[in-house]
Amino acid sequence: MSTFDNREDAFEAKFAHDATLRFKASARRNRALGLWAADKLGLSGDEAAAYAKSLIEADLEEAGDEDVFRKVKADFDAKGVDISEHRIRRTMEELLLDAIASLKAEG
Repeated sequence: MSTFDNREDAFEAKFAHDATLRFKASARRNRALGLWAADKLGLSGDEAAAYAKSLIEADLEEAGDEDVFRKVKADFDAKGVDISEHRIRRTMEELLLDAIASLKAEG
């Protein structure tokens, strides 16, 4: 195998690893976001866990985070929870960073 082939294989492996990390981090973030939002919505126990699962599923509707954001925002609006769009987005960003850090710490 040539050096070029080795580099190409390494690049492809890194790309696949990064994509897997992004997917896992996003799912972990959505679960944490769901639990955070459930608390704001007054849900606990099994209801909170089910809500967190619904956010993980909502993220599969389209690429990106807008589907998750729209669901949380709509649920907050429906229940009269007064949390700004900025705060929701900021929480999403913070929880994603936490999820990435925890995945990297796991090895």
